[in-house]
Amino acid sequence: MSKEYLFTSESVSEGHPDKICDIISDSIVDDFMSQSNPENSRVAMETLVTSNKVVIAGEIRGPNDYVCNYEELARQAVKDIGYEQKKFHWKHLAFDSSGVHKQSEDIAQGVDARGNKDQGAGDQGIMFGYACKETSSLMPAPIFYSHLILEKMAKARKENTLKGIQPDSKSQVTLKYDSGKPKECTKIVVSTQHDEVLSQDDIKEMIVPIIKSVMPEEWMLNNPEILINPAGKFVTGGPDGDTGLTGRKIIVDTYGGAAPHGGGAFSGKDPTKVDRSAAYIARYIAKNIVAADLAERCTLQLAYAIGVAEPLSIYVDTHNQGNIDNQNLIKKIRQIVDLTPRGIRDHLKLNQPIYKQTAAYGHFGRDLGSDGSFSWEKTDLVDQLKNI
Repeated sequence: MSKEYLFTSESVSEGHPDKICDIISDSIVDDFMSQSNPENSRVAMETLVTSNKVVIAGEIRGPNDYVCNYEELARQAVKDIGYEQKKFHWKHLAFDSSGVHKQSEDIAQGVDARGNKDQGAGDQGIMFGYACKETSSLMPAPIFYSHLILEKMAKARKENTLKGIQPDSKSQVTLKYDSGKPKECTKIVVSTQHDEVLSQDDIKEMIVPIIKSVMPEEWMLNNPEILINPAGKFVTGGPDGDTGLTGRKIIVDTYGGAAPHGGGAFSGKDPTKVDRSAAYIARYIAKNIVAADLAERCTLQLAYAIGVAEPLSIYVDTHNQGNIDNQNLIKKIRQIVDLTPRGIRDHLKLNQPIYKQTAAYGHFGRDLGSDGSFSWEKTDLVDQLKNI
């Protein structure tokens, strides 16, 4: 690692076309998880949005053959985001759910528990978790602050204190690092859809104070370059400006490129899918390792095979900063956390309708919810990990 370097991460708002799709897909997951016996629900839902149209497709299996009102969920999600534009409006958009079908029996036989067989992983794959001491949430700072800027903009927009700003936005934060620690901000970019009547100066006047209220003051002392809508006007946006799909913002969802990603998207998948649940437990373990002061940063990998309950491998990297042997750490992890799909869901209490709120502004580094959401952000393993 160089002594000094720049690192950049981006975020996208809930009104970005891809994020609209993630939110609709996770709204459907939540609906199935809110039924009785949610552990029997299986959802793998994809959404596409374009000009005044939403299309969903995927495989489902509901408890007692539950029938979901997909259209109502999709319209409500779009309404909550705030889309009432001429070419994308929650009330007037066309909706198509003809691509939804029942889960394959071939997949079900590998995943479901039968006889002495525990529930297996929903697919093969590798999942990563990461934590570091750059922020109080133990997240990398560039992605943490990229999310925070857009969250604050969305809140102001919905409270009508940010007038003329539309839901589709992006942010990008570049930080200078010295010996692996962030020291100052060098550039910030925000692009946001807006009403035709607003000038570039109007938009800058509204957005720059939000940026400055979010960023640590000591990182802004050298007056970083702040670019607002650098391409010029941004009136045509949302699904009218760009088609959206579920699962196209996986680096935004995780660590902003500061850590590996296994390749699988999260949104639209029920917690039997280890793409989602194992990535959550991996973050949980990595965060607890760092919170226990066993490392300044930690990367953890899990690997699974479809139909097999136990992980094929566990890898821990404390980046030559750890206070304990990594192999001993792996043994301890196996002792205190059940890493089977069922064990993960039980430990983190994932069979709940807690997923829609994860779909925008990151799945990690968020506050614990009173409804059980973001349970993977708990640091309740610290004492056990210290006693290695």
